[in-house]
Amino acid sequence: MIKKLILRDQDEILLALGPQDRKLRALEKEFKIDIAVQYAEDGQGAVLSLKGTHARLDKALARLKKTLEMAAKIKPEAPVLDRTPFKDNIIFRPENARPIEARTENQKNYIEAVFDHDLLVSVGPAGTGKTFLACACALRALELGLVERIIVTRPIVEAGEKLGFLPGDINEKTDPYLRPIYDAFYAMLGVEKFRALKYGNILEIAPLAYMRGRTLEKAFIILDEAQNTLPAQMKMFLTRMGVGSKMIVNGDLTQIDLPQKNLSALLQLPKILKGVSGVAFAGFGPEDVVRHPLVKNILHAYEKWDKKASKAEK
Repeated sequence: MIKKLILRDQDEILLALGPQDRKLRALEKEFKIDIAVQYAEDGQGAVLSLKGTHARLDKALARLKKTLEMAAKIKPEAPVLDRTPFKDNIIFRPENARPIEARTENQKNYIEAVFDHDLLVSVGPAGTGKTFLACACALRALELGLVERIIVTRPIVEAGEKLGFLPGDINEKTDPYLRPIYDAFYAMLGVEKFRALKYGNILEIAPLAYMRGRTLEKAFIILDEAQNTLPAQMKMFLTRMGVGSKMIVNGDLTQIDLPQKNLSALLQLPKILKGVSGVAFAGFGPEDVVRHPLVKNILHAYEKWDKKASKAEK
């Protein structure tokens, strides 16, 4: 038996087939069917011909239609939106939560730098909102139609022996390291809309190693916890940028988890990229902490302790 599905444009083709037809091949394998693609003469659409048993075809078609329907629900409606990226201090307006806005002067500078430059390198202590702001800016850029997808990545420092002892497949092993990013998007989108974006391949959250060999066009790309990247990893990440993309590199130099802290790529990045057109730098301090008020006091206490320890070593 053969059943057909019409894909109306390039967006639907990408959603159904995936990069290099990987999603289509996975669908064939999962439902034990064959799928042929016939592209329209103008290159704008295509017809999928699915061959297999009746029950398997119905399940595969249901999966494909659900993917297209969920993506259509969250497709940005650019003509009715205010095209200003940053207005009245508001970065992003969630449907069921208060608007997300800059709460300190450095946060405001951070957001303005994001939309004025293609690459922003940001350094600051925990609690200053680096991850949350980056995710909010990415959603705003997607909403405005400035980009077509969001990709967020983190280095998995313990990708050797320690990670190997954890139970589960690679996704289950790396999931705890990526959890703060999931939390940020849950807070801004809600679980249902987050899943729709992720299921539609519009939002991708993955370990840094998954970026190798890719060219990311029309994407908003965020590297979080960048202090735990090595120079070769940082170079690999930065050179993934394709046409129409933006990048944010976030990190905290007080939380380097590498065995040799002096090898952190984030330490040398400002020196390497100094004076490069299109690159901006942003910094945060304890005064920008937006978590519990006690966090500021804890950071100050650690600063004093570190200075005292440095003097003692000398």
